[in-house]
Amino acid sequence: MSFHIIAVTRCTPSIGDAVIPAGNIPSFKTFSTSRPCGYALLHGDIFLWSLVNGTFAEVKDRMFSHLPSLQLLLLNSNSFTVIRDDAFAGLFHLEYLFIEGNKIQTISRNAFRGLRDLTHLDLRGNKFECDCKAKWLFLWLKMTNSTVSDVLCIGPAEYQDKKLNDVTSFDYECTTTGIKNVKYPNCSQCVFLDFVVHQVLPYHSVSVDTFNSKNDVFVAIAQPSMENCMVLEWDHIEMNFRSYDNITGQSIVGCKAILVGDQVFVVVAQLFGGSHIYKYDESWTKFVKFQDIEVSRISKPNDIELFEIDSEMFFVIADSSKAGLSTVYKWNNKGFYSYQSLHEWFRDTDAEFLDIDGKSHLILSSRSQVPIILQWNKVSKKFVPHGEIPNMEDVLAVKSFRMESNLFITLTRFIGDSRVMKWNSKQFVEIQALPSRGAMILQPFSFKRNHYLALGSDYTFSQIYQWDGEKKLFRLFKEIYVQAPRSFTAVSTDRRDFFFASSFKGNTQIFEHIIIDLSL
Repeated sequence: MSFHIIAVTRCTPSIGDAVIPAGNIPSFKTFSTSRPCGYALLHGDIFLWSLVNGTFAEVKDRMFSHLPSLQLLLLNSNSFTVIRDDAFAGLFHLEYLFIEGNKIQTISRNAFRGLRDLTHLDLRGNKFECDCKAKWLFLWLKMTNSTVSDVLCIGPAEYQDKKLNDVTSFDYECTTTGIKNVKYPNCSQCVFLDFVVHQVLPYHSVSVDTFNSKNDVFVAIAQPSMENCMVLEWDHIEMNFRSYDNITGQSIVGCKAILVGDQVFVVVAQLFGGSHIYKYDESWTKFVKFQDIEVSRISKPNDIELFEIDSEMFFVIADSSKAGLSTVYKWNNKGFYSYQSLHEWFRDTDAEFLDIDGKSHLILSSRSQVPIILQWNKVSKKFVPHGEIPNMEDVLAVKSFRMESNLFITLTRFIGDSRVMKWNSKQFVEIQALPSRGAMILQPFSFKRNHYLALGSDYTFSQIYQWDGEKKLFRLFKEIYVQAPRSFTAVSTDRRDFFFASSFKGNTQIFEHIIIDLSL
């Protein structure tokens, strides 16, 4: 196959008419580079350049920068497979670019950078792998003002021979890394997900709660060794969490925020001296004691769970002592009063409120029996026994979450296997067992359609699992070191995602969930 170059300058040599095979392009007077006007070529006065039927393998960076006056560039029917970054740098006046009939596999994401006058781009005769590596081109096609020919996909299978513009979105497929994506195997090269330490708080803690108030994000951290409930706020300038207020007490094991209208309350659960409720006082710009919780009912609080039924606000405290009573409290427009004692002598470790098939339920876990399920009775307006989760003794924590329209729960066991279970319209059935070594918490959380589980360990590294949509299981994603973790809490603010890892024996750590899209 012959290789030829056609160039057009603004000088006037002996010329002939030539037909340029590029569709609706204005006809140009052309001459062969072997003929006169070489002086003009050296001085960059060429405004049309055609390299057809060549054999070069790639368009390198700044390959045509010595031709700054080009207005039309034809690269049809060559054999190159790659167009590098800044391949057309310096061609500020280029209007027409034709790359028909090549074997292009990769166009670098900055290949067209600097083409400010481009009006027509022809990519016909090339087929692209429409995976994550083509995401930038997909987005560029939607934003450019240039007229671009149809870009056809050669794969993946469901996109074969379809137009790149017809791909719905790359957002889901290109952000499921950490696990090999079977459907889009190249995605692991396009998007990088990780959890990195953002901030270290120099104190122990056992629980973290988050709440929003007046467009600001706060967290309340229970610090039993320092006898504090530390309230932090997000600093939009420094991009860190800073101290906001400090509620003092005795052996504080839980701080739970409750928002009622424009009022902010914090339930402070203590092992000694009784538990209390604090209210934020605008005039004092701090939390002040609002009411006490009956010592006779709550002896050894282990968890506080907030929920709402029929627009009425409740919270329940799970009591883990034999002498205590796990109790539901209700807001009566003046304060919170004890509404229902759930049962005695069962050393409850956790309470979880959840909606099952449109009905309100509580699940109580216990050190002395299997988890029990209570259902809200709309007539008596009380919780009544409804069932249990068999063969799961000695559960320390139960957490619920929804994913793909399905309801799941996690059951944490200190030694043995913690469980992930799914509701099948009749009961919870096990879908996965996760080996536990000194686990006090198995916490589900989600960031940007990525679903995770954090499994704590007192004896080794804590583990973060990520949901594999193909396998329908959680796969190990990352290990982190947290001394004696007691809770993991997700917090999002300023388009950034964090989770707090409380530590009973070490520093409290704040990890940030990062997404680096390498396809852009």
